[in-house]
Amino acid sequence: MVGDGSSANGSGFVDHLLHAAALPSPPLSPSALPSPPLSPSALPSPPLSPSALLVLLSPPDLCCIPDPPPPCIAPEAVREDTVVRVSQPGGDPREQPIFTTRAHVFQIDPTTKKNWVPASKQAVTVSYFYDSTRNSYRIISVDGSKVIINSTITPNMTFTKTSQKFGQWADSRANTVFGLGFGSEQQLAKFAEKFQEVKDAAKLARDKSQEKMETSSNHSQESGRVTPSNPSTPQASSINGTDDEKISHVGPEAALLMSENDRLKTAVEQSNTNAKKWETELQTLQESNARLEDALTESSANVESWKKQLSVCKEESDALRDKISELEAQCKEVSLEQERNAQLTAKVQELEAELQDKEQELQNLRKQAEIIPQLMAECESITDKLRTAETKNVELDGRIGGLQADADENRQKQGDMQGELKKFMDILDGKIDELHEFRQGLSKLGVGN
Repeated sequence: MVGDGSSANGSGFVDHLLHAAALPSPPLSPSALPSPPLSPSALPSPPLSPSALLVLLSPPDLCCIPDPPPPCIAPEAVREDTVVRVSQPGGDPREQPIFTTRAHVFQIDPTTKKNWVPASKQAVTVSYFYDSTRNSYRIISVDGSKVIINSTITPNMTFTKTSQKFGQWADSRANTVFGLGFGSEQQLAKFAEKFQEVKDAAKLARDKSQEKMETSSNHSQESGRVTPSNPSTPQASSINGTDDEKISHVGPEAALLMSENDRLKTAVEQSNTNAKKWETELQTLQESNARLEDALTESSANVESWKKQLSVCKEESDALRDKISELEAQCKEVSLEQERNAQLTAKVQELEAELQDKEQELQNLRKQAEIIPQLMAECESITDKLRTAETKNVELDGRIGGLQADADENRQKQGDMQGELKKFMDILDGKIDELHEFRQGLSKLGVGN
């Protein structure tokens, strides 16, 4: 069971948390004080019916949330590490939540009853709490100093999964519908499982409270039948006693019985009042459910009409797709023709360029043909000049041969002259040597004299 591990001071942490946010404590559970009956107009559009919730409400787009939800946290890690604790002046923690997770919180728009309004700018902590003094379970979420969820769980509540990461439940006491956007499917599954456990625990607590009230009612009825016979005993015993003895003997028992009777009468009246209130609330809820069933029927009819419109739109879209396919095929053919035309145009331009080149070559050849007679005349004159030059060359070759013979003869004469000159030089050297010796002899003679 969910609430077995709670401490004796179960309401201490919740009351302290609500006091810190400057908000009043939530209403008592049905076992202590029933909620006042709600009129059909005061109930939210999708209060309890899961089918109506699925039809009328759609989960918000979680991609637009500025702060994406954190990754999934295991419940064990949450209980040990991420629990919120409030310490007393002595320093000991008074309570920790049963289960804690993080999610983006939304509330149904009170005016339209169809759109979601974000209650938090980013993912906040959402916790289950057990109030031992009131014997009730609550879902509480705080964003800074603002309490954005304070929902007491009752057995008739239902948590509905409207998408893979979004769930919602209706709170008739708060007159609103809460929505939670989780970061993963596992977090949503854990929260839904814990919601069912807490819901079963709340139902069991209500059953126990009703059993206690029935037991108290039966006990009060038995005490009412026994009470008239009790005064006879003190009256009989007071026959032989004084007034003081009567008072001392009868006073404590009569006072105890009277207080017990008054308390039981008050409990019975309170129980009857609660029963009437519960009957009124049940009737109101039945009317609301009937109204929601009508809305569901109307929504089903609208869905059928929308399906017909959808089929018509599909047929029109299929026809448009066929037309688009035909136009695309035509466009492809046109594009192919354009490509062919472009290729032919390029070929024509190339041929025109080649034709211009050929015409230019032809003009050049014609110009060259006009110059050919002049070139022939020049060629004949050059040939005559060449013949004349060859004749002169032969004459020059003869002259060169004569000159070479003369040069050879001159070389021979020069060699002979060099031999004679050498001989003359040798004779001259001998003569000079003789003169030198003669001079030395003369000098010796002059010295001797």
